[in-house]
Amino acid sequence: MKTNQPLRSPIGRDRHAGQYQHNTTRTAAIITIFVTMIIICASVVPSLSQEPRPGPARSVTIPAIKETTLKNGLTVSVVEKRSIPMITVQLLIRTGAYNESLEKAGLADLTTSMLTKGTRTRSAEQIAQEIEFLGGGINSGAGWNSSAVTIGVTSDKIEKAMSIMADVVRNPTFPRSELDLLKTQAIDGLTYNLTQPGFIAGYVASRYTFNEHPAGGTTASIESIAVDDLRAFYNKQIGPRSSVLIFAGDISAAAATQLAEKYFGSWASDAQEARYTALPSSGSNSTASNRLLVIDVPDSGQAAVTYARSLNGVRRFEKTDFYPSAVLNSLLGGGYSSRLNQEIRIKRGLSYGAGSGFAWRPAAARFTARTQTKNESAPEVAELMIAEVNRLTTGEVLPAELDPRKAVLTGGFGRNIETTGGLVNALADLYTFDLPNTTLNSYVTDVGGVTDAQIRDFAKAHLLGGDIIIVGDYSKFKADLAKRFPDRAVNVIPVAELDITRPGLRKTS
Repeated sequence: MKTNQPLRSPIGRDRHAGQYQHNTTRTAAIITIFVTMIIICASVVPSLSQEPRPGPARSVTIPAIKETTLKNGLTVSVVEKRSIPMITVQLLIRTGAYNESLEKAGLADLTTSMLTKGTRTRSAEQIAQEIEFLGGGINSGAGWNSSAVTIGVTSDKIEKAMSIMADVVRNPTFPRSELDLLKTQAIDGLTYNLTQPGFIAGYVASRYTFNEHPAGGTTASIESIAVDDLRAFYNKQIGPRSSVLIFAGDISAAAATQLAEKYFGSWASDAQEARYTALPSSGSNSTASNRLLVIDVPDSGQAAVTYARSLNGVRRFEKTDFYPSAVLNSLLGGGYSSRLNQEIRIKRGLSYGAGSGFAWRPAAARFTARTQTKNESAPEVAELMIAEVNRLTTGEVLPAELDPRKAVLTGGFGRNIETTGGLVNALADLYTFDLPNTTLNSYVTDVGGVTDAQIRDFAKAHLLGGDIIIVGDYSKFKADLAKRFPDRAVNVIPVAELDITRPGLRKTS
């Protein structure tokens, strides 16, 4: 009888039996491997749950800073760094927003920004095209302590780039049309920023706590600035005696000095170096209470919370002031693992991030801690900020926490000075604050030497009693703010009434 079923021979059965045995063996092997991996993982996971300890800090060695002074008083500073064929040159001008009045706030920045907007022989467009043709860049602007014009090019283009840089510094014409355009852009940007709680908080703190003004100006001050103001500021403040020409990169000191002499040696100006004068703080010096200021922005999507403290009398060039403050800041708000971010974001989910920082003046510092959160949680965040500042004054900082925070600082420092731009900025800090040339090479050692007792003493002496500034929809946190701060008077200013040029920060005051 014929059948469609295949006949199975004994050999076939043996083959299937062998295959079954093979599969069974393979399954057993897989299970064995799987179990082994579980055991290995079980032994590894606990160690992964712990943060790895940082290794020892690597020393940083910066080539010698070679300095000369031209006959017209211009200081030339050079660091030769031949690793890549790039050169960054910065003309550091030791004048900034501190040399302008509140009524003309923004004048230093507009004046230096306008240097690249037209000369006797080049229009703004030609300046931009020529530097772009070199594959480089040119920037200018001013901060509170200083101003700068900076170029960056490959080393084979440095001669042409220096001719452009010298032209914009020595022969600006401040064309009216370019100033009008720059003012319009500045006012448009400021008008938008003044709708943002985070920006408003810093803008207000500059006046309310620090008794300064925004280096970028106010809408009224920017509007009032004319070409004659720029010329007057330039003639009085910008000249060889008030400036330092800094080179970093693929160039020798001799070649850099030769270029400086060629393009800036005949630069003559009556401008004198202006010495910095610290303004008295308007903030409370009490260590017992914090002023509470609310800028009420109805229907604001979120609130900005800032802790601001003016530190008059601390000095950037004093190691006992600067390095403890730097490590303290790294600990408190200098990165993702800092205490503020841990408490506000990671543990409670109240913000996307929180941080802190010091803005230095030659004889003072401005400290802020800041974050943004839901309107409803603003009082809780303010309470957390004060608690973390207070904790710095009493609590011990164990090496397990302190060492990684130091490593963040020294690691960041090493990365920054790897580039010629970062190196120039580091040198500019030296000249802005009259720091010794040895400062950069001793940075890692000085950071490593900070103790938790120094951090505690610095915090106790300088950080308590800061102002709390909240910018947001007051109706959504008014009750909770009163509940959490029952003994503090709350100064509430509607954003529509805000005018930082008035004594009470109100248009009607």
